[in-house]
Amino acid sequence: MAVERFVKVGEAIARENSEIQHDMYEACHEAKIAGSRIQKLMDAKIDDPGTVRTLAEKTTMVRAARRLLSAITKVLILADRIVIRQLLTAKEKVHGSLSYIESCTTFAEFVKAFSQFGNEMVELAHLSGDRQNDLKSEKSRTQMSSARAVLEKSTMMLLITSKTLLRHPECATAKQNRDRVFTQMRKALDVIHYVATDGGHVSGDVSPSTTVNGDSGISLSQHQPTAFKAIKEFEDQVEITRVTLVGPHTEAKLLGSLEALIETMQDFTDSAYTSHEHRERILMVCEKLRHELAVLLRVGANLDQRVSSVMSQDLEMAILKTRETSRTLKKQAIDTAMDQASDVFKLNEDHELLAALKSAGTNGLKERVDELSVKFEEHADQLMEVCKLLKHISGTESLIIWSEHIKSLFMSQTAEVIQASKTLASYPVSKIANENFEVFANAWVTHINDLSVLVKDVNDVCQGKTDRQVYLSLPRPGKHGATTRGMKPVHLSTEEQAKIAKLGLEMKLLTSEMDAEAEKWEEPENEVVQRAKNMSSMAFSIYLFTRGEGPLKTTQDLFTQAEYFVEEGAKLFKTVKEFASQVPSGVHKTELTTFLDRLPVYCQQLNFTIKLQTVGKAATFNKVDKVIQETKCLMNAVSKVVNACFICETKYNINYRGHVVSKWCPAVPSSTSSALVEAGALVVDAGERESVRSSNGGRPEPFRRSSSLTNKPTSHSSSHDQL
Repeated sequence: MAVERFVKVGEAIARENSEIQHDMYEACHEAKIAGSRIQKLMDAKIDDPGTVRTLAEKTTMVRAARRLLSAITKVLILADRIVIRQLLTAKEKVHGSLSYIESCTTFAEFVKAFSQFGNEMVELAHLSGDRQNDLKSEKSRTQMSSARAVLEKSTMMLLITSKTLLRHPECATAKQNRDRVFTQMRKALDVIHYVATDGGHVSGDVSPSTTVNGDSGISLSQHQPTAFKAIKEFEDQVEITRVTLVGPHTEAKLLGSLEALIETMQDFTDSAYTSHEHRERILMVCEKLRHELAVLLRVGANLDQRVSSVMSQDLEMAILKTRETSRTLKKQAIDTAMDQASDVFKLNEDHELLAALKSAGTNGLKERVDELSVKFEEHADQLMEVCKLLKHISGTESLIIWSEHIKSLFMSQTAEVIQASKTLASYPVSKIANENFEVFANAWVTHINDLSVLVKDVNDVCQGKTDRQVYLSLPRPGKHGATTRGMKPVHLSTEEQAKIAKLGLEMKLLTSEMDAEAEKWEEPENEVVQRAKNMSSMAFSIYLFTRGEGPLKTTQDLFTQAEYFVEEGAKLFKTVKEFASQVPSGVHKTELTTFLDRLPVYCQQLNFTIKLQTVGKAATFNKVDKVIQETKCLMNAVSKVVNACFICETKYNINYRGHVVSKWCPAVPSSTSSALVEAGALVVDAGERESVRSSNGGRPEPFRRSSSLTNKPTSHSSSHDQL
């Protein structure tokens, strides 16, 4: 039965893919024959259980099993080829969309291109995520993860830099900013190609011999000389002398490995940010290691297997002293790297420099921006030095790759932040130039946070702590955070994490598309636009939740956020109904009405899901998954409604402003709202909602975060900029 089911799947794949059809049918046929042969042999055994099988019968069974295994392997290889082809096809689609976006000269053309790009990015995210989970090599998985992270974080940068260039086409720094984003995304696509094809041909400058994939910062090399690897290799050579003693060949290997080790330590001693004390200690330990190795070589050279055990004890003592000195050097390398990282976080210059750059830019002080840019570059250089030293003391392939990745992000983002500040200084009153700077400034802060996580992970590995990280957004089953007790995080499987991550990316792309739609309106205070932007803000906070970031910390926060989302959807429905009444009868009104009528259906579905009671991890996860899915569907419908409204407003010149709408801020559930959550009444109508809101201007009490860049509550644009 198992073979039959397997063959049916293989034949289905063959029918859908003509290029492998013949080979797949042939492999499936071989599997059928082998399976049938094994079945006959097993049936004969059942019919006559007391008979001892002959050697010939056993040989026949072994041959049939081997044939079946060979056929199954062939089917799997052919199926894998199809998976890779699908991934590369999706990658080429995204590559083509990037070229199309790059050639756009009007905003309407850009919105259309970006919408198509978003759909293709979702498909690529799904396929590359599945491929990442299938990869067996830790290094390959990390490379794929790094490339996917670059693409995800670059999506918002692509949107804002393209909008800035379309608004200020004559600005050279705006064009440089956008071109850097394109380069970064294309190189990330090349890495996906490289990993998917297991080092096969990749377009552009990526090849198996490439050490780092340009600005993507994703290692593609097979050999990475780090201090830890050099120390381990040296220690292994020292251990071998117990068996081989110290002959000419062994001596040459020991001296070579020592020189390689000392060469890697030069990155520590040559760093301008290494303290004098650390530098002196490293040099002293290196000299001591040379001395201990010289003693070992001398003892080994004099040792004769025919002499007494005294000489053997001398060799053992020399080996132990050499090993001890190498461990001391390893510890000194860790201390030096960690002290540099500690110094960076103690100074905390990032917020001050970013705030100063923004202030100089908004005041049009170009010379001041140039002065601050020099300081910013110096600070970035220190951060890159920290990443370089962290790479040297990283104990795993994944940490080595992430160290290189974050270092290269700092390298590329340094220029992007500076260019964004110069663009702002050239257009100090431009709203889009200000948003452009905010995106890159907050992206920089995100990279600083990533660096802090890397420092912790590297330090944990160095100390022998290798506990697997868990997904922190889902609390333990129960009232979904309604209690004030501290909650431990719940472990999610790789499949569950990938599913949530995919949904989050889809949500993020929808919010980007929604923002692009809203930008087309000449009347930004239009009630339709404002309500759509509010819903986009809420959807984006849900995306941040899927990453374990943002204001939503527990599942209770997520469900309460979805409650507000439903309420805002109902208000948007009422607003667009009023707008539609002003649209003359015709094709466009029919299309608008068709899209509009879907909103209550999606709102009702989401409303019903929010009210469901859950107990246990599996039920909680399923509810979270369903809420995000239905929020995504509602958001997609809203995007279509807004686009239809824009078409009608433009075609019929309708002047509709509606009522004044307050900007949405991420809400903390009040005590009354929490009581409703515990009672299961997660959704209340708009009238009841007003009674449980705080007195904060009629809006829910917002989450507030300290930031040197802004004193306002977190808005949608600043939430986007956190990427």
